[in-house]
Amino acid sequence: MSLFGAMTTAISGLTAQSRALGHISDNVANSQTVGYKRVDTNFVSFLTRSSLRLHLPGSVEARPDFTNSVQGTIEQSENPLAMAIAGQGFFAVAQARGFTGGLPTFDERAFYTRAGDFRVDRDGYLVNGQGYYLQGWNVTPGGEPDRTQINPIRISQLVFNPVATTSIELAANLPADPPAAPVSAQIQVYDTLGRLRAVDLVWTNLAPNVWQLAINAPDDVGSPARGTIEVRFGQAATPPAPDGTIGEFANATGVLAGAPTVAGEPAAVTFDADFGQGAQPITLNLGTFGQAIGMTQFAGREYTVRNLSQDGVPLGAFAGLALRENGDLAINYDNGQTRIVARIPVIAFNDPDRLQRLDGQAFLRTLESGEARISDASANGVGKLVAGSIERSNVDIAAEFSKLIVAQRAYTANTRIVNASDEMLQDTINMRR
Repeated sequence: MSLFGAMTTAISGLTAQSRALGHISDNVANSQTVGYKRVDTNFVSFLTRSSLRLHLPGSVEARPDFTNSVQGTIEQSENPLAMAIAGQGFFAVAQARGFTGGLPTFDERAFYTRAGDFRVDRDGYLVNGQGYYLQGWNVTPGGEPDRTQINPIRISQLVFNPVATTSIELAANLPADPPAAPVSAQIQVYDTLGRLRAVDLVWTNLAPNVWQLAINAPDDVGSPARGTIEVRFGQAATPPAPDGTIGEFANATGVLAGAPTVAGEPAAVTFDADFGQGAQPITLNLGTFGQAIGMTQFAGREYTVRNLSQDGVPLGAFAGLALRENGDLAINYDNGQTRIVARIPVIAFNDPDRLQRLDGQAFLRTLESGEARISDASANGVGKLVAGSIERSNVDIAAEFSKLIVAQRAYTANTRIVNASDEMLQDTINMRR
C-alpha cells in the first residue's frame, strides 16, 4: 500500500503543480491586462490515514486563490473617460445580448468589473475595452441621483437649449460730481431663441443724490423705450439711507417697477421686453437697500462698472464629458454650461475574492461573496473614483517567475518519486524469480 500510495501521491503532486503552472501562465499572459486580478495557488493536503504510530501517504490538490480585493497600480491615461477605483469596490456593468432597432438589449444579470477603460461608442453608451457597458444612477431635473435603480449610461450629444435672460446683476458707481451729459451703458441679454439683444441704460442726474434711470430695448417689436424710474441715494431717500447707498425708488413710468423700500432687501427694478417671441420679464438687480453693494454714488467724475452679469445663455453644442470626484458625469457645452446626466456608484461585497470570474475581467455575485452593496464613491468603505486613470493588473512578473521556478522544481521532484516507486515495485515483482 505504501508504494502505491507514494506513487499516487506523487501523481497528485504532478497534477497540482501542473495547475499551479497554469495559474502562473495565466497571470503572466495577463500582466498588461487592464483590471486583471492574479490567481495564486493554494495547496490543500488530503490524508488517507494518520496517527501517532502510522501515517499513510495521501494526496494534494491545487486550488485557485483569487486576489480580487488586491489593488493594482493606478496609472494615468490619455483617455479622459477612463476611471479607476482607488480602494475597494467595483463598477456596475451590463452585457449586451443582442440588438433591437439598432440599440443593444442587455442581459438581466448584474455584472461587475475593475476594468475602467471606458469610451463612448457609436450609440452614446460608455463601454470598456472588454465590451461591458457602464451602469449608473440617472439624475433628476433637480440634479439628485435616482437611487432606485441603475441603468446603462447613455450620453446624448444633443444641443443645450438656449436660456433667456431673466436676471441682470449690475454693480457700478455713479459719480457724486456728475457730468452735465447723461451717462450711458449697454447690457447684452439673450432672448428665448438664444439671440443676443441690447438693452441700454441711461443715467441722468436730476438733483443731488437723485438719478433717473431710463431703460431702452432697441430690438423691442413694440416701443424701444421701456420706461424710467428715479433712484434716490442717501439723504434724498425717505427715510434717509447711509450716504452713497440706494435708499428708494420713485416715479416709475412705462413698464418699469421698483422693489418696495425695505432695508437689507434687494434693490431691484423689473421690466419686460418683447423681442418677437412675447413679453420677456427681466429683473435688474442694483444691489441692496441701505448697503454699499451693487449701485453706489461716491466721489468721482466718471461712471465706473465693477461687475455686470446676466443669467442667459446662447445655444450650446456638445463639447465633452467630465467626471467629478463624487461620481457625477457631466456634459460640457461650448456655451459654458454643464449638465449632470448620471452618477456612477461603486459596488462593494463582504468577500470579493469569492466572486465568480468571467471573460473580460468581469465578475458575478455568488452566495459566498455576499450581497452587492451600492453606494456613492468614497462612502461606506468603498474607494474613490480617479478620473483619467486606469487600474493595471496586480500581477508582479518577478514574483511569478519565482513561483515558476518553485513549481518546476516541485514537478521534477514528484517525477523522481514516481520513478523511484516504479523501480521499487519492479524489484518487489522480481522477488519471485
